[in-house]
Amino acid sequence: MVFEVQKDESIDECLNRMKQQGYMPIRRMEEPIFQEVVKGNETLYEPVGRKIVFEGKLME
Repeated sequence: MVFEVQKDESIDECLNRMKQQGYMPIRRMEEPIFQEVVKGNETLYEPVGRKIVFEGKLME
């Protein structure tokens, strides 16, 4: 199962949420979030944040 860290949530809170649902993290993935900025004739992509996702495995 996949758990995404929400905007108003810390990484620790997400990990605790996983634990409460019976999952343990097995992989962490981060993806940058970009914003398109147009300056004159040029289009630039500036990083504005990141998306953190944990893949969880059901604890036995």
